[in-house]
Amino acid sequence: MKVMVIVHATASSEAGEMPSAEMFEAMGRYNEQLIEAGIMVEGAGLKPSSAGARVRFAGTERLVTQGPFAETRELIAGYWLWQVDSLEQAIEWVKRCPNPMPEELEIEIRPLFAAEDFVSLMTPEQIEHEATLLAKTLQLAPPRFERIDELRLVGLSQRHPIDDPLGIPGQWESFLPLVGRLGIGDPQVYYGACVACDGSTAFEYVAAVESDRESPLPAELTRVEVPARRYAIFDHHDHVSKLQETFERIWKRWLPESGFRAADAPVLERYGREFDPRTGMGGMEVLIPLAD
Repeated sequence: MKVMVIVHATASSEAGEMPSAEMFEAMGRYNEQLIEAGIMVEGAGLKPSSAGARVRFAGTERLVTQGPFAETRELIAGYWLWQVDSLEQAIEWVKRCPNPMPEELEIEIRPLFAAEDFVSLMTPEQIEHEATLLAKTLQLAPPRFERIDELRLVGLSQRHPIDDPLGIPGQWESFLPLVGRLGIGDPQVYYGACVACDGSTAFEYVAAVESDRESPLPAELTRVEVPARRYAIFDHHDHVSKLQETFERIWKRWLPESGFRAADAPVLERYGREFDPRTGMGGMEVLIPLAD
């Protein structure tokens, strides 16, 4: 879940008093701990309300009031956005925070609405539209939502550490000379299939092509059957070496906030005829299987 951690203003923050060097150092260490724990999404301090303004809405009228504003306890001096497992985890992290003010202070924790909170109120088209807008904010290509028929793949399977998948290019170099032995001619499309993951340490990756042939395979190769289902399909326009970054942004940021859930099925990379292995550019897609 994502929460906003709100630092309420005090008389000193409204007076524009800056933290001491010791407090800067303490807060820096605290923010480093949040980042290392994978909790901190962003955070910032706010200038006093004297530097801001308010816009009051009354029907079609808009009334602008310049700061400062008197009700200090209702003002905000700073905030964080955190990704946490629970409200209890957020509370424990707030308790560790150094007091950034010289006086008493309140820090408020507010959960953000997530896409799944609205799914029951939205049409499928609206869900897809909101998920597309989210992708754009994350600097991802707008996804296409398509149903793909069953895929029968043949490929070379290897396991790789999740935090160090640098062996995949070598896997492709080993696989490509074997394609000619399959009797399927020149494939138009190649697939990379992530078919199994043992928690957080390693995953099985298959460099593959489509093949309906039932003849015996070379001993090095294996068959993978991918059931028909609906996918979110993202174009990848950067170098192939950046494909892992795109996948992580989709998996860790887009998917949890999109209102969709991943199906228990292979995640696919698809390389079309536009892909140039010499330059590592063109014709690449990431296909995320969606639960019904």
